[in-house]
Amino acid sequence: MGRYAHITGWGKYLPQRILTNTELAKSVDTTDEWIRERTGIGERRIASAKETTAMMAIHAAREAIEVADLDPQKIDLIIVATATPEYTFPATACLVQDALGASRAGAFDLSAGCSGFGYALATAASWIRSGMHNTVLVIGSETLSQFLDWEDRATCVLFGDGAGAVLLQGKDQPGGVLATVLGSDGSGGELLIIPGGGSKHPASAETIATKLHVIKMNGREVYRFATRVIAHAAREVTKQAGWTIEKVDLLIPHQANVRILDSAAKALKLSPEKIFANLEHYGNTSAASIPIALCEAIDADRVKPGDRVVMVAFGAGLTWAACAVEWSAPKHRAAPVQVALSRVRYGFFGLRSLLARLLRRIDALFSWLIDRIEGKRGGE
Repeated sequence: MGRYAHITGWGKYLPQRILTNTELAKSVDTTDEWIRERTGIGERRIASAKETTAMMAIHAAREAIEVADLDPQKIDLIIVATATPEYTFPATACLVQDALGASRAGAFDLSAGCSGFGYALATAASWIRSGMHNTVLVIGSETLSQFLDWEDRATCVLFGDGAGAVLLQGKDQPGGVLATVLGSDGSGGELLIIPGGGSKHPASAETIATKLHVIKMNGREVYRFATRVIAHAAREVTKQAGWTIEKVDLLIPHQANVRILDSAAKALKLSPEKIFANLEHYGNTSAASIPIALCEAIDADRVKPGDRVVMVAFGAGLTWAACAVEWSAPKHRAAPVQVALSRVRYGFFGLRSLLARLLRRIDALFSWLIDRIEGKRGGE
């Protein structure tokens, strides 16, 4: 292997509003005890109108860039994994690119449900190993609360909002993302789906009335799928990395349900201290789940240089993804001066973007005036 893809920066963003089980039980037929017993979730974050998928992605990305102490103009590519993009198009990643001032970066969104971050990390690592790119920003960002039926206790108690990001850079030093496993089974597509809004069921009064724009889930079948695939994917990716499960220092699974996490631990014969869980506080944040958990694991000193870390997820599609990472970055927080300078820099990039929009409108106005003048001359 030539170049190695190392994670050098990380960051997260969580909405300010906390929705507890007790508060949720006031509007839905459920209780705190019922939710905790079946899911392990105690509360979740709910995005405000201003906390959009792009806005949260930008904040998480800025934190990751500050940790890596990197000039955004050195970023080659930005990938945003999301099931809840800002728009159908343009890509949320393009909005992030503009806000960061990453003028050299390509940008696109990736949709693989809750497995999206794993797919994006695998894609980024492959580009770096190939030599095509050297610095790639990977973000998972979701506003799932906008796509929930708040009268359906089978789904509305499960999900939350948030964003997480990592920065990958190519190095000659062995380590980083050593192996990835991706998989899909489209025969289970209807088990976890938002039916409306696409080309099959475009938005209409009927699709809104019949609630086709919210998450529909066959919980029992998704649970059965998840308990099988997490252990399988974790074993496969560790084998590709040349490890054994026993040598893994930390497993960071997709934070969906405590029963699924417990089942994975049992199947893999891993002790509880080798599995990181934070879903009690955030619920299922889909593609943002693993990067948020990674950030918190680093803050808690659960991830240190030399550690062997496995991240594994499952999601709509059906899809699954696993990544084996030999951690190399020391725990680091950006200095206050560095943060202040970054804010000044992003302010400048914001002004630059505003100027570009203004010049584009002026250019369009001049083109319109020239067309009108030439049209009048042609009619004389």
